[in-house]
Amino acid sequence: MEKLKSWLYSAIRWAAIVIVVVFGSVVCIGSVSAVEKSLSSEQQTEIQELIRQYIIEHPAVIIDSLMKLEKQEKRESAERARKNLIGMRNQLVKDPNSPVGGNPNGDVTIVEFFDYRCGYCKRVGPTILKILKTNPDVRYVFKELPILGPNSVTAARAALAAWRIDPAKYQKFHFKLMGSRGQLTESKVMDVAAKSGLDIRALKAAMQAPNIQETMEKNLQLANALKINGTPAFVVGDELVPGAVDFNSLQRLIKKARKASSE
Repeated sequence: MEKLKSWLYSAIRWAAIVIVVVFGSVVCIGSVSAVEKSLSSEQQTEIQELIRQYIIEHPAVIIDSLMKLEKQEKRESAERARKNLIGMRNQLVKDPNSPVGGNPNGDVTIVEFFDYRCGYCKRVGPTILKILKTNPDVRYVFKELPILGPNSVTAARAALAAWRIDPAKYQKFHFKLMGSRGQLTESKVMDVAAKSGLDIRALKAAMQAPNIQETMEKNLQLANALKINGTPAFVVGDELVPGAVDFNSLQRLIKKARKASSE
C-alpha cells in the first residue's frame, strides 16, 4: 500500500509537470518544485483531479507500473548480490572460523548456508555426502545459518565448537546432526556429539566462546548481502544457487567452476 501511495503521488507530480510543459503554462523549468510553485492551488487541484480520473478509468496503468517497478527492483537486487558475491569472496571461502570439509586443498570450493532444523537441508544431506565421495578434489565450506529458532542456534553453536576443539570430527558430527530426526534439543545434540566421538565437557565449554556468536552473526550478514532468504543455499564458483539442489546439477556446477578457474 505504501508503494502504491508513493507511486500515485509521484505520478501526479510528474504528470502535472508534463501537462504544464505541453500547454506552455511555464516557459522555464528549473526543478519539480519550481513547477509546483508556479501553479496556483486551483491549477494544482484541477490537474490532480484530471489524473485521478484517468487512473480510475485506466486502473491497469497502476498494475503495469508496479509490475515494471518490481522487475526493476529484482534486477537491481540480483546485480547487487552478484557484485557482493565477487567482492566478498574471501569471507565466503577463507574465513578460518567456518568449518571446511571434503578436500581442504580442492580445486573447486562449494559453500553451503544451512540450518540443522531445515527439512530441505536434511533432504539434501545425502546428496552432499555423495558429491564429496564422488569428487575428491572438492573443498566444502560449511556456513552455519541458524534461522529457525533457539534449537537451531544450539545445534550451530555445538557444531562450531566441535570445529574449534576437534576439526577432524566436525564433518562426521555435522552429517549426524543433519540426519537426526525429531526435536533437536540440547540433550539430543549432546547425544549426537558423544556418538561422533567428541568430548562433551570440552564441547560445552567451547560453545560459550565469543567467536562462536561472532561467526554466526557474520554468516547472517553475509547471507543478507547475497540476498539469501532461506536455507539451504549454495555457492559454487561464482554462482549462487538457492534451494535443495540435486546431484546432477551440483556436478554440472562443479564442472563449470573448474573450467572457469582453468581459463
